[in-house]
Amino acid sequence: MLSSWKKYLSIVSTFIFLFTAIPFSAFAEGEAAVVDTGDTTWIIVATVLVMFMFMPGLALFYGGLVGQRNILSTVMHSLSAFVIVTLVWVLWGYSFAFGPGIGGVFGGFDFLGFHDVGTGAKEGLTIPHLIFAMYQGMFAAITTALISGGVAERIKFNVWIIFAVLWVTFVYAPMAFWAWGGGWLSKLGGLDFAGGTVVHILSGVSALVAALMVGKRRSFPSRTLPPHNLIFFMIGAMCLWFGWFGFNAGSALASGGLASLAVVTTQVAAAAGGVAWMAMEWKLRGKATLVGAVTGVIAGLVAITPAAGFVSVLSAIPIGALAGVICYWGLHVVKAKLQYDDSLDVFGIHGIGGIWGAIATGIFSSTKVNPAGVDGLIYGNGKQVFIQAVDVLVAVGLAAVGTFVILKVISLFTSLRVSEEQELTGLDLSLHGENAYNTFEAMNSGLLVRPQAEFQPTGSMLTANPEMKGV
Repeated sequence: MLSSWKKYLSIVSTFIFLFTAIPFSAFAEGEAAVVDTGDTTWIIVATVLVMFMFMPGLALFYGGLVGQRNILSTVMHSLSAFVIVTLVWVLWGYSFAFGPGIGGVFGGFDFLGFHDVGTGAKEGLTIPHLIFAMYQGMFAAITTALISGGVAERIKFNVWIIFAVLWVTFVYAPMAFWAWGGGWLSKLGGLDFAGGTVVHILSGVSALVAALMVGKRRSFPSRTLPPHNLIFFMIGAMCLWFGWFGFNAGSALASGGLASLAVVTTQVAAAAGGVAWMAMEWKLRGKATLVGAVTGVIAGLVAITPAAGFVSVLSAIPIGALAGVICYWGLHVVKAKLQYDDSLDVFGIHGIGGIWGAIATGIFSSTKVNPAGVDGLIYGNGKQVFIQAVDVLVAVGLAAVGTFVILKVISLFTSLRVSEEQELTGLDLSLHGENAYNTFEAMNSGLLVRPQAEFQPTGSMLTANPEMKGV
């Protein structure tokens, strides 16, 4: 009888154990994701960091590189892209890029107007859906703004506004869905941690196509003026570098080890790119320049963007250094030979650097540093380089065709560029009615503010800028 009770108690205790253990392990997996305050705080900070690299970072960076008669118009390109794309993103852009998806090619209409994008955790993440959506909106806005560097000092402002709306809708959103939103490229196995294809290749190639379609500046190349304010340029560049940590490390979409890896690889690649550019200038030109060193840093940042969370810290060194070498070649050899007027070298840095970064991801990626990734070429998986090359070709093709079609349609209704008189006057005054710099003149009646006389270069000052004009 006693043995029967022992057997009964054994069965009951086993049942109780299973009853308490199964819900904890199996049923918990089906529960809704819970918002983690630490992860949420980091992504909110990362969102603000990306905004900071945009405004004032990119605005000052680009603004310092153009002539003083065009700094305000250049800043307006960045500001207008920021505010316009933000609204487009809320109304339909986010839904097109990150909706549930239709056939792996289109995000769909489920999230129009941020419908069902609330404060609860986004599926598969520990951050609110709302902050995820806004974080991705910052990427869309800055990618659009980058293109303006290719057509600075000559594109009509109304053309730029229309272009920004159409481009983020028909070029950026589809590529974002294909690569990040669960579309066909992500299923193919392409790696793009923070935007090598979606951000840099799209913007770089689009800037080149736009530059070709809008046409060269009337002063290009022999009479192009040098950058008017390298201090603005430097301040803007440091804002970009600072904000890039939110750009790359924020793409981990959580705080922790992966975000930490992205911070370190980003810093190391940027440093390697700057050193490589300085070394090449010193060797080939006899001196290292501020413009060159900063441009090398940006090249390194561009190249590490798709790889930041997939490669080791040591791998970030050749990725960044080779970006400096390759982009230097792109600006000094390719552009000089083909004579296209990409005003601020968006293609030379973002296009060429982005292509190298995407391919480099397929070479150096390692599951030892990120088990969620895949091994690359140097770890025995040469197929990944091929997959990355497919991603590159898709991004190049979409950017080239999409930009061409959009500008062609716009050109049916209005010319793409300003008149010769407006260009000579400067876009600040002719398009926006403002001057960036004013002087104070003492008058008998007091101090009177008058616009500074427009700079009219003459004689030996009509020379081409010997250094490159940044990104």
